[in-house]
Amino acid sequence: TGVQTCALPILFRKDFAAIALVLTATQAGAEPLTAARYADFDRYVLALSWQTGFCQSMYDRNRNEPEECRLQQDTANKADFLTVHGLWPGLPKSIAARGVDERRWMRYGCATRPVPNMPEVKANRKCQAAETGLSLEMANKLNNVMPGSGGTSCLERYEYAKHGVCFGFDPDSYFGAMVRLNGEIKRSPVGDFLAKHYGQTVSRADFDAAVARAWGPQSVKAFKLTCNGNPAYLTEMQISLNAATINAPLATSAFLPQPHPGNCGAQFILDKVGH
Repeated sequence: TGVQTCALPILFRKDFAAIALVLTATQAGAEPLTAARYADFDRYVLALSWQTGFCQSMYDRNRNEPEECRLQQDTANKADFLTVHGLWPGLPKSIAARGVDERRWMRYGCATRPVPNMPEVKANRKCQAAETGLSLEMANKLNNVMPGSGGTSCLERYEYAKHGVCFGFDPDSYFGAMVRLNGEIKRSPVGDFLAKHYGQTVSRADFDAAVARAWGPQSVKAFKLTCNGNPAYLTEMQISLNAATINAPLATSAFLPQPHPGNCGAQFILDKVGH
């Protein structure tokens, strides 16, 4: 009897630990993101839009404003204007070995020839892409952070067709990673900075300082900022992330440097809702 009473708590603790891991995965919304094919790449680019700036750029360029821009409203938490554009795997070594360079890879993604040579979907015909197979639960989560998903914009279909399908990513895992990473950045000093200075002109140095407060100074070079207009206003940030740590919470080791900081210059505006 003494042996049994000693063994039961140990088994219970092991079972509890296993249950805790399952619960953590469930709370994250999906299984870990894993490439079934072409897995020999070293980084992802997490593309996040500053949604008010993106909509302003569509207006300034006299393009047809998407539905999510026409219906855009202000929100209490200004960091929520940092929204998901996509998560782009870097050029796999096995595809580079077939003569594909970075420029062609970023332009065509899964439609790159000679491989992966998947069907190409045009950016102006996103809804012609196949359905992603997202669960209803994950689609609802994605709709909260990717304004262009579903509806008449179909951004999630386009992103999966161009950057996801050829890797065999589970759709819930792929988009679940975007939802999680976007949330982590919005809750970081970077999100605080964006919310605090909503509608204001900011300096790149102050933005970089917020990144450094969050993840250390070496993470600053992972952030490429894109601006439009004169004076310049932020439309997007592209963040280079270590593929080996994509399923872990963001930390210093998660960030990889990029060769160019973007075109935003020394100062730029964090645009607010409206034209």
